[in-house]
Amino acid sequence: MTSDKSGSGSSDGKNEASQNMAIMVFAVRVASAALAFFSQVLLARWMGNFEYGIFVAVWAGVVICSTLTTLGLPPATTRFVAEYREEKKNSLVWGVIHGSTWLAFASSTIAASIAALLLYLFPEAVTNYFVMPIFLAALCLPALGVEGVNDGIGRTFNWLGVTFLPTFIIRPLGILMIMGVAILIGYEPTAVTAMWSAVISTYITSIGQYTVLISKLHKTLKPEKPKLMLKYWLMVALPIFLVESFYVLLTQVDVVFVSWLMDPESTAVYFAATKILALVHFVYFAVRAAVAHRYVEYNVAGDTYAYQQFVQKTVAWTFWPSLALAICMCLLGKYFLMLFGPDFVSGWPILWVLAIGIIIRASIGPAESLLVMSGRQNVCAIVYAGAFMLNVVLNLTLIPQFGLIGAALATAIALVFESVILYTIARVKLDIHAFIIPRQMRTTAEAKG
Repeated sequence: MTSDKSGSGSSDGKNEASQNMAIMVFAVRVASAALAFFSQVLLARWMGNFEYGIFVAVWAGVVICSTLTTLGLPPATTRFVAEYREEKKNSLVWGVIHGSTWLAFASSTIAASIAALLLYLFPEAVTNYFVMPIFLAALCLPALGVEGVNDGIGRTFNWLGVTFLPTFIIRPLGILMIMGVAILIGYEPTAVTAMWSAVISTYITSIGQYTVLISKLHKTLKPEKPKLMLKYWLMVALPIFLVESFYVLLTQVDVVFVSWLMDPESTAVYFAATKILALVHFVYFAVRAAVAHRYVEYNVAGDTYAYQQFVQKTVAWTFWPSLALAICMCLLGKYFLMLFGPDFVSGWPILWVLAIGIIIRASIGPAESLLVMSGRQNVCAIVYAGAFMLNVVLNLTLIPQFGLIGAALATAIALVFESVILYTIARVKLDIHAFIIPRQMRTTAEAKG
């Protein structure tokens, strides 16, 4: 690796800004975790294990679908906006903003329409108590598609409020409030009522976020006629789409298989356990959201030494808080599960198994963002596809034998596999050491020389 120490003061300032943003994003996610945990406890208490299990199974599905239907545009938008801003290509910045928003809305609407039509024509394809919740989940997809692109744009400008508050605070709070009002006025606390609450809250949040974001963009960017390069953007977005899709599938597929192979009550227990560990996941999410566009800047600038140093910092930002939180959540997990109800305590061993995979994954930081933002999205997509297929095979094999522990084992093993391969690719393709144990001093000194 070559060294370019020019502008190190500016680099240090940007690193500090990225760290501060990661801390702020994490603070928002902690607040959202507390809100989500509180709301999930209330929903479980209101609805009972059976209806709550139906709701969380369908919501896990809509999270997966919302990533699939946007064609990789949210992370691609982050990359392109950061790249064009660095290169002072304002017309292309506006083109990405407008083009990606409408493409995501159109693709999500088409997908939702196809899903609703298939459900209408073949309702017997799913168990009857899933039909209406799935139909309502399809209605959420267009709004979630626009929301995803809004998040991608807002991250590039470091707009914490407009990027994260709507998705992680306003929407879940809205679902809880609407559900509470519905119960008070006489509606039954069922999965259908919960999904209607989700639909209403999602559209209010998405429309409000888009309105605020466009207003801020017009105040920040010089107005220019948008220049569109849709074919090129979609070609780049496709492998990123595969990366994001397989990442979401990898993190949600265990819930889906538990809901398929086991009863709604078991799904409720498993989902509750995963929600307790959500706080640990939020560290990775916060760092990833704060630094993805910085990876683009380092890649464009060609400052490889500073790039390596920044990556090492992002790994440390991810690993140590994740380790501390994972230990804390596992030790206290039994008591958190009791809040959902006495039957949920059986999910405590799941926490320990999942935590191992999460900690090992945290040891390489946001390595997939490093690869994607450095133009290695194709190989990253292959890695995630392999990890996903491994997870599917393990779920099908282990759940029938070991139940919920089998699902947790499948996910943990897949995360370890993914981590090893991503680290290896970053080392070979980029000559970047993305691991919590830093390189030896001799190697660093040679790089500086």
